[in-house]
Amino acid sequence: MEADLGVEMQEDQKQAFDLGLFIGDLSIDEETISDDESLDGLQEELEDCKTDEEIANILAKGTKLREYTKGVENNIRQVELDSIQDYIKESENLVLLHDQIRDCDNILSQMETLLGGFQAEIGSISSEIKVLQEKSLDMGLKLKNRKAAESKLSKFVEDIIVPPRMIDIIVDGEVNEEYMKTLETVSKKIKFLEADHMIKTSKALKDVQPELEKLRQKAVSKIFEFIIQKFYALRKPKTNIQILQQSVLLKYKYVITFLKEHGKEIYTEVRAAYVDTMNKVLSAHFRAYIQALEKLQLDIATSSDLLGVETRSTGGSLLFSRPKETIKSKSSVFALGERINILKEIDQPALIPHIAEANSQKYPYEVLFRSLQKLLMDTATSEYMFCGDFFAEESMFHEIFSGPIQVIDEHFNTVLPNCYDAIGLMLMIRIIHQHQLIMFRRRVPCLDSYLDKVNMALWPRFKLVFDMHLMSLRNANVRLLWEDDVHPHYVIRRYAEFTASLLHLNVDHADGQLDLNLERLRMAVEDLLAKLAKLFSKPKSQTIFLINNYDMTIAILKEAGTEGGKAQLHFEEILKSNIAIYVEELLLEHFSDLIKFVKTRASEESGTAGERQPTIADTEPLVKDFSSRWKISIELMHKDVITSFSNFLCGMEILKAALTQLLLYYTRLTECVKRINGGSVLNKDLVSISSILYEIRKYSRTF
Repeated sequence: MEADLGVEMQEDQKQAFDLGLFIGDLSIDEETISDDESLDGLQEELEDCKTDEEIANILAKGTKLREYTKGVENNIRQVELDSIQDYIKESENLVLLHDQIRDCDNILSQMETLLGGFQAEIGSISSEIKVLQEKSLDMGLKLKNRKAAESKLSKFVEDIIVPPRMIDIIVDGEVNEEYMKTLETVSKKIKFLEADHMIKTSKALKDVQPELEKLRQKAVSKIFEFIIQKFYALRKPKTNIQILQQSVLLKYKYVITFLKEHGKEIYTEVRAAYVDTMNKVLSAHFRAYIQALEKLQLDIATSSDLLGVETRSTGGSLLFSRPKETIKSKSSVFALGERINILKEIDQPALIPHIAEANSQKYPYEVLFRSLQKLLMDTATSEYMFCGDFFAEESMFHEIFSGPIQVIDEHFNTVLPNCYDAIGLMLMIRIIHQHQLIMFRRRVPCLDSYLDKVNMALWPRFKLVFDMHLMSLRNANVRLLWEDDVHPHYVIRRYAEFTASLLHLNVDHADGQLDLNLERLRMAVEDLLAKLAKLFSKPKSQTIFLINNYDMTIAILKEAGTEGGKAQLHFEEILKSNIAIYVEELLLEHFSDLIKFVKTRASEESGTAGERQPTIADTEPLVKDFSSRWKISIELMHKDVITSFSNFLCGMEILKAALTQLLLYYTRLTECVKRINGGSVLNKDLVSISSILYEIRKYSRTF
């Protein structure tokens, strides 16, 4: 029944949708053209259609446009009718699809209702979560505040309470490492109570503060007794103070800090006790050390040991009455010698007196001086560092060392006025300079003023002794000093050794004042030497005496390892001039006629119109005389030089100079002979130059 009904409906629908009947044939009025139609843009459209393939085919076939358009429209209508028929065929499926969509719409409506309920419930839960979150944050803040309060409260309680164990240690415990840790805790508690004014309002403070004060007083009292006992140990004989300080006292340096912070009156007493103890102990040590050193002193010079003092003026009995070591040391009065080694041993340990005394050793004062200053430096450095570490007061050093330095000053002020050893004084000045450098490298300034004071005391004394030497040369009794001997004088040797010593000590210092004083000394000794030379009756002896002394002076200046400075250059110039004088004197002694003739008549320039020219009669005696005895004369000159000059090298140079000058004189004589008419008759008597040169080389080899 339903199937039949469906078939009928489809038939009715077919009849109802017969579009061909409904629409009819479409026609296009060929003549119908709208008056409103515009031809604008036609040219552009024609240009665009040139490339269209379909239009190109139409034009190629010659088809009319209207016919073609009508055919296209008929095709479109046919496609439209076919599409409608396909839709009608699928109408059942469309109805079924409509029903399914309606069912889906109902189901979705139910789901929408269900989801709406879920959304409402979720909104409610979200509100509850926000409430819980706010409660959680509030509880977290309260917890944080309570923890902070608990932390502060627990720290307050910890800082303010006094545990029984602490009381037991402070009252009954021994002063050891645990005791000092407990002292640190007590100190923190006392500082805690004093630091914050709010704490003073705490009721707990009223209970704790009296007990803490009693504990402080007990700790201060116990520390005072303990540390004073340790200080007394420093006074025991043969105690190594440095070891006791470093290994014992420094372990307890916190007790001093505790006293400075919480027992200032007791700290003042402890500090005074230490200063008094160390002052007395170190003063006694240095006094004993100085007394031991005095037994080792070797006297080098006395007030009569001066450059210009005559050796025999002291008398024979006094000479033999001197101690053996004093006589032996006289060579060190003016010569530096091995005494320079003290500057190389500047940082060596101080002398141990009883060992040196057991070995019967004696030392110049500068050795004892270095040893004493070295001991002072080492002791002062140790004490200065200890005061800084233990008391944190480096200024205490000057209070402690006022006594020891006074002891050393008393000794030095006794020795210095009686010191006439200029070399020793200069060595002490250099020692002080080296010690200043050592203390500078140690970065310990505690002895700066003391070392400056000693240096300022040494320079005036050195200047005084130096001036005594200078005046001894200026005021020397020339008659007493003169000896009938052309060899170097002992006073000049003293001067040379003395000058070389001071120059050597001035090499690295370039002290202008010392150079000036040495220049004054040189002028004085040169004046004295000239006076001594004048006492010789013969000019030749005077010249030999001067040459020997100048040569010795230069040699000593060179042997000292110094450049000799201006003095050496000056003496070398004077030596050259005196050697030239001696050479002339020596040649005049053996060849006086030859030299006079050459100087007066042999020169070409002397041949003026008013003077008579040399003849054979003038030259023949000279030529024959020289030919007969020139070798003997050279031998005599050789012996004269050997006996006159102490220094063979100097003698060799002088003899070579003399023979060379002789050769020059004789050469001029031979040239004069050649210029004389008929002078050839003397050729048989002339000595060849080569023969003279051979003799010169022979005597040169002799030396």
